[in-house]
Amino acid sequence: MREIIFDTETTGIDPKQGHRMVEIGCVELIDRMPTGETFHAYYNPDRDMPAEAEAIHGLSAQFLADKPRFSDKVDTFLAFVGEDKLVAHNAGFDFAFLNAELELCAREPICLSRKIDTLELARRKNPGGKHSLDALCSRYGVDRSHRVFHGALLDAELLAQVYIELTGGRQIAMGLVAEEVSDAGDAAEAIVALAPSPDRPKRPIRPHSATMQELERHAAFLERIARPIWNR
Repeated sequence: MREIIFDTETTGIDPKQGHRMVEIGCVELIDRMPTGETFHAYYNPDRDMPAEAEAIHGLSAQFLADKPRFSDKVDTFLAFVGEDKLVAHNAGFDFAFLNAELELCAREPICLSRKIDTLELARRKNPGGKHSLDALCSRYGVDRSHRVFHGALLDAELLAQVYIELTGGRQIAMGLVAEEVSDAGDAAEAIVALAPSPDRPKRPIRPHSATMQELERHAAFLERIARPIWNR
């Protein structure tokens, strides 16, 4: 199963008000494991960069001036994402900007049935908690110390780790051995690999039954209870 974790940076919060996407970062997962394949691009928005947006991602109009327009590189992006599921945090925001850019270059929008929103996943799994990307990184022990500004590829890489934890954590790979063995010899090797080491010291069996002294103390305790409900 192939999934694409992605994030965008923009000039504002609403494409209907003329705001544009200026950066996109994508991380490929196969069976919920990062493959190392990524897609990253900056885009010239053909407009100014509001100061409040630049304060978030650090991308100035001057920096973006010599970058390609989204329409110039749209085929490269579409080839990378293919027809697979697209995962984003607060995905409605990212899908709105992505589809607005596709509309501007006369391309079909990406169907919302491909959308997976980690914000919705986090709210269902941890109701009442904080659900920002920073908060989820803290909850799941994802190192974000190098995140000074928001950056599309960096945030997609962080989100990929969070998404893995939200959907089962590293234990999702525990069933792979049984699926990957192809014959009896492979299966035997897998079983041997998972068997406990013969050099491991054996622990003595721990008693779990109550001792006679414990039973006597328990009986004495019950005698002190007035009108116990089990005698009614």
